[in-house]
Amino acid sequence: MIARNVDWGSIHFVVFDVDGTLYNQRRLRLRMAGELIADAVARRGSTNLRVLRAYRSLREAIGEEEIDDFQASLMARIVAQTGEPAERIEAIVSEWIGRRPLAHIASYRYDGLAELFAGLKRQNKAIGIYSDYPADEKLQRMNLSADYILAASDPGVGIQKPHPRGLHMLMQRAGVGPAQTVLIGDRPERDGVAARRAGVLPLIRSDEPREGWVTFSTYSDSVFAALRGEETSG
Repeated sequence: MIARNVDWGSIHFVVFDVDGTLYNQRRLRLRMAGELIADAVARRGSTNLRVLRAYRSLREAIGEEEIDDFQASLMARIVAQTGEPAERIEAIVSEWIGRRPLAHIASYRYDGLAELFAGLKRQNKAIGIYSDYPADEKLQRMNLSADYILAASDPGVGIQKPHPRGLHMLMQRAGVGPAQTVLIGDRPERDGVAARRAGVLPLIRSDEPREGWVTFSTYSDSVFAALRGEETSG
């Protein structure tokens, strides 16, 4: 179902996922994969590749299992699978998941986001960020700002989407209810389910329609026209 009209007049809080929603995650990952392979060749070792592959797959599995205090479980599983010490794993993840992609992330920001954020602020709608990964520096690098930012690893959350705990916390901080909130994400099975479990309207960014979900393909789509101050027809 392609998004056409949302009653933005009743919406006071617009929450965004980050990875894959604010920037093209696939293209950035391809770029980082090239750097990672070059690094492995230079080092003549595959430790970084093995650790990062384990990190991504196990983090995904733990998200599906909705494990509380997920970071402790995640680290224990990576240590068991790779045989690497926790300190080494933390250093690799910090460098390749946290630090290095920041140098490129602005290049992959989706078009129309700056205008959409500006429109939301003009209309006094609060902007929230709800990400499974820390997002503050990513937003800074993309020249975007939000009123409320929350990551799954933050104190008091400790659980990834599709669990809605983080979304409930954001709405509480913003002083709004589910009927006044929209969550914009790119993964129906994570962002969309979290929104529905919290009673919030999900909008899914997708190049193709997703059965059973309200979708849009770009931030220039007509569903956002009212937020950009444009008139819509039909």
